Amino acid sequence: MATEKYSLGMVGLGTMGRSLLLNMADHGFAVAGYDKDANKLSMLDKEGAGKPVKGFSSIHDFINSLATPRVLLLLVPAGKIVDAVIDELQPLLSKGDIIIDGGNSHFTDTNARVKRLEEKELHFFGMGVSGGEEGARRGPSMMPGGDTKAYQYVQPIFEAIAAKVNGEPCVTYIGPGASGHFVKMVHNGIEYALMQLIADTYEVLKNGLQLDNKKIQSIFANWNKGKLQSYLLEITADIFAYQNPDGSYLLDQVNDEAKSKGTGKWTTQIATDLELPIPTIDLAVAMRNLSKYKSLRTAAADAYSNGSNHLNVDTDDFIAKLEDAYYFSMINIYAQGMHLLSKASAVYEYNLKLDEIAKIWRGGCIIRASFLETIYRAYKTNPQLEHLLLDREVQLITKAIIPAAREVVVKNISAGISIPAYANAVSYFDAIRSGQLPSNLIQAQRDYFGAHTYELIGKEGVFHTEWEKSPLTAP
Repeated sequence: MATEKYSLGMVGLGTMGRSLLLNMADHGFAVAGYDKDANKLSMLDKEGAGKPVKGFSSIHDFINSLATPRVLLLLVPAGKIVDAVIDELQPLLSKGDIIIDGGNSHFTDTNARVKRLEEKELHFFGMGVSGGEEGARRGPSMMPGGDTKAYQYVQPIFEAIAAKVNGEPCVTYIGPGASGHFVKMVHNGIEYALMQLIADTYEVLKNGLQLDNKKIQSIFANWNKGKLQSYLLEITADIFAYQNPDGSYLLDQVNDEAKSKGTGKWTTQIATDLELPIPTIDLAVAMRNLSKYKSLRTAAADAYSNGSNHLNVDTDDFIAKLEDAYYFSMINIYAQGMHLLSKASAVYEYNLKLDEIAKIWRGGCIIRASFLETIYRAYKTNPQLEHLLLDREVQLITKAIIPAAREVVVKNISAGISIPAYANAVSYFDAIRSGQLPSNLIQAQRDYFGAHTYELIGKEGVFHTEWEKSPLTAP
């Protein structure tokens, strides 16, 4: 081991970095890790005992231990730290060496780093990694994009360690530039919306139907056996089953102010820049922000209390309808994310293969769900599909469950229960299926107060009107 040259070096031995490195070692790859934290090196040494893995505290020894061309995978916090690490590594590297950023970097930062390192004759590409600690250790979903030749060099390692679905690895070359990090960003936006949808469901079950944690756990666990099967529902059922030694539920003691690391916000910002609507994802980001205003929410609750929000419904019947409403909302969330990927692919010339993206999201990643098989089939059948809701199979599903979605939204709103993800999904669906929106009025208003002009149906050109001088109202 002392004289062996390692095939890959990991910079950053936190939970994700160490887990990925051990995953590689499990698959027979000799790998090295670097970290300044002695405790992390000690953990790697302990967990990697008997495996072809070694940790280094000296960056020079670490770099010299790697086979050439050197392959370095960075798993450090996004932002300035990535650039600082690259600056530390770059003088020690040689022409043709490969640096991979496996963190949640903003895709524009990745573009800048590619250009900077090209001038140094170094390969660089960004790779989204999803699956959390368990995914990294046992098989993540990975989204590499950028330098094709560099990816092909490390492809055998990534395909070996990725999650497998039907024997197929959940990793694929995404596309040029920063496409890997862009796709991971959208993945996280979808994740935000799905988590809000589950939180809405919790609100309905707890406050609307007044069910206890044990019953709620059984509902989520049961749903996870059917059409709603997903990783997020699986862990939600586990959370509701977790009890403290005294028999109390830990969830009931968790503060209701949600945190975030920014990737959801980035998704909404980019969608706005691209003029592509993803309202349920936007809403999920907004709700996390609203959760932070605890004192304000408490004051408003006191000021506007209207007593019980109990739903006066047949519980079993309503839970069945809620399951369908959840399915409907989930479909619309995925549809918004895929629509954004489609638009970005055209604007940024990523040439994304949406079927392949859905395929690698089926396993390993946080948003994995059985419905991704349907998404995969939709884009495999028609790579040019404009929107997921136009797929025939998705249409059949949606038409069957939209009545339940409407009923769930109406009854909860009438009872004063906040279900923003459900309500937003229905409104998005109704807007996107509208052949004629009332936006013509908005155009007229813009022209009235700002002379912004408007276009007419069936007539070329742009027009402006002095609206206050209408022939019907003029003296």
